[in-house]
Amino acid sequence: MSQIQGWAAQQAGQPLVRSSFDLGPLGAEEVEVAVDYCGICHSDLSMIANEWGMSRFPFVPGHEVIGRVLALGEQAKGLRVGQRVGIGWTAGSCMHCRQCLSGHQNLCAELEATIGGHHGGFADKVRAHWAWTIPLPDGIDLPSAGPLLCGGITVLKPFLAYNIGPTARVGVVGIGGLGHMAVKFAKAWGCEVTAFTSTAAKADEARSFGAHHVVSSRDANAIQAIAGSLDLLLVTVNVSLDWGALLGTLAPRGRMHVVGAVLEPIPVPAFALIVTEREVSGSPTGSPVDIATLLDFATRHDVRPQVEMFPMDQVNAALKHLADGKARYRIVLEGAKG
Repeated sequence: MSQIQGWAAQQAGQPLVRSSFDLGPLGAEEVEVAVDYCGICHSDLSMIANEWGMSRFPFVPGHEVIGRVLALGEQAKGLRVGQRVGIGWTAGSCMHCRQCLSGHQNLCAELEATIGGHHGGFADKVRAHWAWTIPLPDGIDLPSAGPLLCGGITVLKPFLAYNIGPTARVGVVGIGGLGHMAVKFAKAWGCEVTAFTSTAAKADEARSFGAHHVVSSRDANAIQAIAGSLDLLLVTVNVSLDWGALLGTLAPRGRMHVVGAVLEPIPVPAFALIVTEREVSGSPTGSPVDIATLLDFATRHDVRPQVEMFPMDQVNAALKHLADGKARYRIVLEGAKG
């Protein structure tokens, strides 16, 4: 048996309290990882509040884990005890369905989320399937790497999936936890980057992250001025916007890709797509190979999220800091052995 010490919400919306859990025997294909760092994602807040109706209590959040392999199941492959690894949104998939066998494991119907009916990384230890326990490249900055495993792959996925080239003109809507990473990755990818923000004070920061241009998302004239120019418009916010105006910024065959969890329906006029072959799409995180590619790219080009560090035992203060909109731009919890 294996005991973990984790920070858990006992019911929806409650503060986290330190709790003990028995994980039982290590599964044959499982890996047990000591948590050194764990990022906080807005999804953790949503799951604590059970906004999506899928949380199970007591609930241990945390799905941006950086740590070290403690133990390997007898059928776990490709890893060794002591190795530095990361675990993101996904802790396991069936590995035998069409999606898994075709390299799209993140679309598996039996996907096991790291924080969906599974104890997450706000703890001293966490478990995942060996294929979803991703080796970290040498030279990666460990304290800031956690957010790459969720937010980072979320914003890089469309570049991988749709063959976005280094000459593409890319727009990023929202300069927050996801958006600031999207700007950094798009710049490192070689693209011309336009940042859209509703906060004038973020304009200089957006440029410091790599944006070539900054447009106010509340200025209809400024948006109209770049109509027909963008090959990819990446929407990272979770609020309703002037979707017609944003679609209008797309060049012929341009794509608006949504990664922010916008809860209200997005109206899409058919003619806005038909006449110029524009597309609207969305995606979750990525496959294990996608995540490994992301980590290699981020390390090679020194793309790091901007993070604020909190000790693990100050997790409730860190969650409030995020909920109050004060995070600049990702928060990372440091474990006792970090």
